[in-house]
Amino acid sequence: MPVTDWLRPDWPAPPTVRAVATTRAGGVSRGRYASFNLASHVGDEAAAVAGNRAHLRAALDLPAEPAWLEQIHGTGVAMLDTEQPTGRADASATTRPGRVCAVLSADCLPVLFCTRTGTSVAAAHAGWRGLAAGVLEAIVAALKSPPGDILVWLGPAIGPAAFEVGEEVRAAFVSRQADAAAAFRPAQAGTYRADLYALARLRLAALGVTAVYGGGWCTYTEAQRFFSYRRDGATGRMASLIWLA
Repeated sequence: MPVTDWLRPDWPAPPTVRAVATTRAGGVSRGRYASFNLASHVGDEAAAVAGNRAHLRAALDLPAEPAWLEQIHGTGVAMLDTEQPTGRADASATTRPGRVCAVLSADCLPVLFCTRTGTSVAAAHAGWRGLAAGVLEAIVAALKSPPGDILVWLGPAIGPAAFEVGEEVRAAFVSRQADAAAAFRPAQAGTYRADLYALARLRLAALGVTAVYGGGWCTYTEAQRFFSYRRDGATGRMASLIWLA
């Protein structure tokens, strides 16, 4: 049952590409982390996280343990072709079959990439800070493919009706891309409601990447299905994974 609740990208990826985004369903974590928390850094019981990760590997028949990153809302990209990541990064990429790119999220935007040839895949964790700083641009550069050959899928993130931010967030985007102003709607005095999905699409379009799929969920309002840090504070994390068969 839980596996059927997980999200499988609806995109024209080649058959060598496998991709999944989990929800909060199907695990053994309890309380605030119920039930399929995959993060080891949020206060959940270590045994529960280990059990959830083992179930993830078995349910998806993964070829290896996912390359879990120490995410810091930055733009670093871990290249998995030769080894597992050892430092901090908010994205990973590989051309090697059997290496599993993974990012954790609970409101931030997970973004999966592949090439039309099915020879490269990548995953990025794009909160507003990483998105503004250029994490998507870093992945596109790391893939070393023409923009028209890149496919992108936007996973579950906080939706535009729930993501209230200050003027500094709007300024961080508009100062680099004037048309990003359209992704912000006035909320209260001095605040805006930001559309992470629209901001990601604008950044990708500026790079020439227009084959973008997914989006439309809201982790904040869909409480039964998704973890949300902004809604709950202490909570679990979902995973978005991509690998080459």
